[in-house]
Amino acid sequence: MNRVYEALAHPTRRQIIALLRQRERSAGELAEHFDIAKPTLSGHLRLLREAGLIYGERHGTSIVYHLHLSLLEEALGALLEMFRIGSERGVDDD
Repeated sequence: MNRVYEALAHPTRRQIIALLRQRERSAGELAEHFDIAKPTLSGHLRLLREAGLIYGERHGTSIVYHLHLSLLEEALGALLEMFRIGSERGVDDD
């Protein structure tokens, strides 16, 4: 789970996740949203893949990236549980 949190720590990677949440995109489509070098974007995509948050499918000569939503939901759920966010604990009873 630490790899997931490390991957989510960078704002560019969080933006990639947000874009892929809207729909699948190729690396070129993702690159249109950032003012960074393509090797830098590739590094961000690699870290997200290694964390299991995204996966790529080859379509001809390009790779289309998809969000692995269930892992993202699991990571966020674990984080919420760790801090007991959303639980009734700590809520004053009137």
